[in-house]
Amino acid sequence: MDLTQFQTFRVAACDLNGRMRGKRLPASFADKLADGTVRMPLSSLNLDIFGADIEGSPLVFESGDMDGRLFPTERGAVPLPWLEEPQGLVPMVMHHEDGTPFRGDPRHALADVLARFDARGWEVFAATELEFTLVDPDGKSLKTVRDPRSGRRMKAPGILSLGQMDAFDAFISALYAAGAEMEIPVESAISEAGIGQFELTLHHQSAMRAADDTWLFKNLIKGLARRHGFVATFMAKPFPDDSGNGMHMHFSVLDREGRNVFDDGTPRGTEVLRQAVAGCLAAMPGATLIFAPHANSYARLVPGAHAPTGAGWGYENRTTALRIPGGPGAARRIEHRVAGGDINPYLTFAAILGAAIIGIEDAMTPPEPLTGNAYAADLPQLAPDWATAIARFESDPLIARILPPEIIANLVMTKRQELRHISGIAAHDHWKTYLETV
Repeated sequence: MDLTQFQTFRVAACDLNGRMRGKRLPASFADKLADGTVRMPLSSLNLDIFGADIEGSPLVFESGDMDGRLFPTERGAVPLPWLEEPQGLVPMVMHHEDGTPFRGDPRHALADVLARFDARGWEVFAATELEFTLVDPDGKSLKTVRDPRSGRRMKAPGILSLGQMDAFDAFISALYAAGAEMEIPVESAISEAGIGQFELTLHHQSAMRAADDTWLFKNLIKGLARRHGFVATFMAKPFPDDSGNGMHMHFSVLDREGRNVFDDGTPRGTEVLRQAVAGCLAAMPGATLIFAPHANSYARLVPGAHAPTGAGWGYENRTTALRIPGGPGAARRIEHRVAGGDINPYLTFAAILGAAIIGIEDAMTPPEPLTGNAYAADLPQLAPDWATAIARFESDPLIARILPPEIIANLVMTKRQELRHISGIAAHDHWKTYLETV
């Protein structure tokens, strides 16, 4: 994309909460980006959900709040179709002054995990299913969205309802058009089990590109919703008595000849598949904080609510945390069903794929696959609350093998600060913090 066609453009990197942090620049800066001329404080990628510095962080006063250098990612510049004034966005990644990667940047964490697959001659392909809820834009209270045709507030879900899709056709069609403009491969769109809830699926592609597109697409959905008179939220549980928002991630692994290393020609899959499953299960309790990073996240993780609470797996079983879908052997893959819609895509991909490669490296063996209702099974449980999730994440030995110490330390400090602050806010007002920040 030629950024000089715009009067200004934006640069942004991803912070630990998955939010865009960056700058707006004149078009004359376009040819300087590759030199690392654009700078931001390293601490800007380690802010809390309220946008504040982390108290006691070594990235702030202890180091003089030093700058890092931003370099463009291979994703390249994209348009921003939700803005009235045409602009471009260049996704960036943070480095130190000497050009070495800043290990507190979540995109680098994913790159490190993917390098472990590459060392075996493998490439990971992934896809995401993103659930979000449209709500009324009235900022005084959280209310269900109004039907654009009648103007009446929606009161019932519309699972796979084409009529409900028709009601929001202008918005959904705009998402497809904008996705194509941003070169984001949007596949299916459905109305989901919540009131005003939808799910859009992105096509499988190389894992880093899939993570990039998931990050960009979340921002596109929120921006376009505002243009159409709604608020789109990825809160894990917008309404206490309604369905929560998840983000399912599917992945497979191909060797250099393009063969799927999970496929043995049968529905069962290879030993490598089962090792990857075992690694994902082993890391799941310690990684709960990645999959449920906010106070509101734990309202979704309750038994019987279509969100996994135990570390189990099965074939074609949607009550399990890990599902092995059916279909052609060449498409054999693992579906990881734990994460909420409120996650950081890079950290989520890193946690899932890092666990999978550990399972393969250690030749782990999974328990027997589950049939029937996984909620009734005696399984290792995810962290039951936010404080427990933070503590487990900080000390879990598998997490230490997946993520760099900088990410672990910074995320723990961030979440403990958020926990202190959110504890003073009534649960029924948590939406005011999370509605559009996650």
